[in-house]
Amino acid sequence: MEPGKEFLASTPQINWDTAEVLANAHALSGSTPVEIARSAFLFVRDQIGHSLDINATTVTQNAAEVLEQEHGFCYTKSFLLAALLRAREIPAGLCFQKLQDDEGNLILHSFNAIYLEPWGWVKVDARGNKPGVDAQFDPPNESLAFAPSQPGEETLPDILANPPESVVLALAEAIDCQTLNKNLPRNL
Repeated sequence: MEPGKEFLASTPQINWDTAEVLANAHALSGSTPVEIARSAFLFVRDQIGHSLDINATTVTQNAAEVLEQEHGFCYTKSFLLAALLRAREIPAGLCFQKLQDDEGNLILHSFNAIYLEPWGWVKVDARGNKPGVDAQFDPPNESLAFAPSQPGEETLPDILANPPESVVLALAEAIDCQTLNKNLPRNL
């Protein structure tokens, strides 16, 4: 499936048209879309902390806030990666998995799909590595942070241009990261 223009659009969450996001996007190294995508992936994965991993309190809502605060949940880290790529005219979308949390509830985990020639859509996960999580940029192969293995877990097939309302609402309603972690979205 070739990407439509919506996979290049600036949105309230994937706000690539802000000064901060544009500056960071144009600072990415690389001259080809694959090199730029690798640079953006490594920046978001390695330089932007996952809010829970670094014990952050503030819940970031969009790409510009993730850059400013230097952290985000998987959802907003995905917003940032999509924003950086879209600012460089590389189509990028959002993907989701249903995974079990520590209590056995199915929750949504977010990652990205990037449209790269000659492969088409390539799925990448810039959540941030830690013990037990080793996501890599390895087109055309997928190297995601998590592999569904428990009952009910699955990687959802859709590539979305915009985050689902359930994710936007969960982020907006959370008063801090611990509250969000206890109320992660369960469905698209």
